[in-house]
Amino acid sequence: MEKQAEIGVFGGSGFYHLDGAEEMEVDTPYGAPSDKITLTTIGGKRVAFIPRHGRKHQIPPHMINYRANLWAMKELGVIRVIGPCAAGSLQPHVRPGDFVICDQFVDRTSGRKDTFYDGPVTTHISTADPFCPEMSKLAVLKARALGITVHETGTVVVIQGPRFSTRSESKWFASQGWEVINMTQYPECVLARELGMCYVNISLITDYDVGLEGNPDITAVTHEAVIEVFNQNNDKLRSLLNELIAAIPETPGCKCYQHLLDGRIG
Repeated sequence: MEKQAEIGVFGGSGFYHLDGAEEMEVDTPYGAPSDKITLTTIGGKRVAFIPRHGRKHQIPPHMINYRANLWAMKELGVIRVIGPCAAGSLQPHVRPGDFVICDQFVDRTSGRKDTFYDGPVTTHISTADPFCPEMSKLAVLKARALGITVHETGTVVVIQGPRFSTRSESKWFASQGWEVINMTQYPECVLARELGMCYVNISLITDYDVGLEGNPDITAVTHEAVIEVFNQNNDKLRSLLNELIAAIPETPGCKCYQHLLDGRIG
């Protein structure tokens, strides 16, 4: 397929549309992506957009065809992926409305199709540092320039969903020092790494998971509350995406692609 885009964006809960002049469907060996792909131009760069839950939020997190989504991006020529998502906070200092550029994840999902490499070529991809350092740094710089409260690092624990955490689970996650909780970052970021693409996480904090211990006025999360806070901050996210995309250099200065070459055996 002729190269159609260089940067890919996944839309999460509350982010289902990106203005563009063209929509297209892409077939993959793994089935259909979550929705039609919107192609547009931002900051002089061609961008492909997929709402990971579908534009009507019809696909719950554990049923997303992550492999098809990432493969479609690769087919279009994408080499860098931006993964904004709605997320909960596990720590008092990470507040609703803040952004976190996560640099680590903890996988608590189960049964998801999380690799392209089922053989015969054995491939072991390093995920010691799973997110692109170059794009992460740029995201922090651009967020600060826009006056957005941003945390430049953080660990996201990815739960299976679609249910939210119990109080005991949330307390355990928080006790580990993890900052963010989400349902979609895994295996999305790992599949991007397997295809040699850079990936940056942008977590928009919408809630305090099951509440904030010691503060009865802050209650457990609901889906409606997540969407409400996300919508309140949607303009900030779109501004950040525009600034980040425009600033991404044409030639990667990172070594994300090298992990794919180093991981192949045979």
